[in-house]
Amino acid sequence: MKSPFMDEAFALAREGLGRVSPNPAVGAVIVQDGQVVGRGFHTWRGVKHAEIVALDQAGPRARGATVYVTLEPCSHQGRTGPCADALIRAGVARVVAAMKDVNPQVSGQGFTKLRAAGIEVEWASDYEQDALKLNEAFVHAMRTGLPLVTLKSALTLDGKLGARQGDTGWITGEKAREHVQMLRHHSDAILTGIGTVLADDPLLTDRTGLERSRPLLRIVLDSNLRTPLNSRLVSSANDDLLIATTAEGPPDRRTALEQRGVKVGQAFSLPVIFDYLADNQYRSLLVEAGPKVNGAFLDAGLADKVFLYYATKILGGDALSLSAGLTRARADAIRLKNVWLSIISEDVFALEGYVHRNH
Repeated sequence: MKSPFMDEAFALAREGLGRVSPNPAVGAVIVQDGQVVGRGFHTWRGVKHAEIVALDQAGPRARGATVYVTLEPCSHQGRTGPCADALIRAGVARVVAAMKDVNPQVSGQGFTKLRAAGIEVEWASDYEQDALKLNEAFVHAMRTGLPLVTLKSALTLDGKLGARQGDTGWITGEKAREHVQMLRHHSDAILTGIGTVLADDPLLTDRTGLERSRPLLRIVLDSNLRTPLNSRLVSSANDDLLIATTAEGPPDRRTALEQRGVKVGQAFSLPVIFDYLADNQYRSLLVEAGPKVNGAFLDAGLADKVFLYYATKILGGDALSLSAGLTRARADAIRLKNVWLSIISEDVFALEGYVHRNH
């Protein structure tokens, strides 16, 4: 059953997107006698978890109250003490949660601790899918140990992402480009290939102006270190640019890049990049690249989802396609599931879906 209090908890949780990684986004609402007496959401910089912020606001009114929270209260000591313990000390009577925390350090233990203290625990099953979607990168990382990879591209109706060589410009409009910035804001890292760098000289930054828990990590696949030293990427490097190269990259180029504040990783294959991201708790990776890199991710089964902007245009001919990967038979086509369509502007719509796994 839907609840306006849980709806408000989710609205609060969304305030933390981009500001909370590597933690999940969580919102909490405390209700006493049908009135909201405490509200809270978590941000990394704010340290306190959503439940603690809401309890601070509620004060003594939390005793005997109901707490609506988007994720199971934590039961372990991290940067803060366990939220389950704080709820018990506050004397709340009931906790309604949208989903169990998939973090192995919690995974039902918060609920167990609350019940042992005599607090009623209710699972708001109608909100579970909303909770999984809200924190899909965190959930994916907890379950697989790897970042969630989203392949993003802007296409024409016939699946072209670029016109003939030398014909540059945007496929989509301003509204779509603003929307892309929100995708970047919600991502921990972004990746492209050297072909895109040479053709477009991109910045690949989060230009929303919104607070982040940490800088967006920009990654370039560049086996021969051809990234121009005067490129916008290098010129703006501030400990947030990683160039993944191979032994073929000239040592003098590596030195010159490193002197400009660029991290250069030698022998950085895609699996090594994934390990690096996982080891440093980067929960999500946005791929904004050309056909070769897109094809590499799709063929290797490394893309978890796609976000495709479609402009109501047709290019035709031999214009660049989404992927330059394997040519597949219809029976072997990469399939998507759980697909959503949304209108971005009067001439652009978006398709969001998850790559179907056969296992």
